[in-house]
Amino acid sequence: MLAIRLQRLGRKTYPVYRLAVQESNRHPSSGRVVAYVGTYNPHTKDLNVQQEAAQKYLDNGAQPTPRVVKLLKEAGVKLPKWVKEHDSSKSKSVKNVEKLRKNQPKEEPVAEEPAADEPAPTEAAAEEA
Repeated sequence: MLAIRLQRLGRKTYPVYRLAVQESNRHPSSGRVVAYVGTYNPHTKDLNVQQEAAQKYLDNGAQPTPRVVKLLKEAGVKLPKWVKEHDSSKSKSVKNVEKLRKNQPKEEPVAEEPAADEPAPTEAAAEEA
């Protein structure tokens, strides 16, 4: 089965991606690519897609990754009905919910109150005697 996924290019700490069509069981950097259908630069948000080629592979059953679905929508490629759109409104599951800061009991600030002017015990003992 074919997949349309991002293939990382560029230098260290400055990635640029290609939209590559390849077998889904291959690693993106394996080099065994069927076709390149576009490029994406996340720094400048520059997106170049060969719409006809991308549409051809989608019509023939190539599965796009969730990020590629978003990029193809931006480029104006018409997606088939069977393509699942990633729902970003769902929150990610958290392993230890009780450890979250928002779930911890709030610590109330302890304000030091000035000591009341009470007679010292030595003065009280002196008055009684």
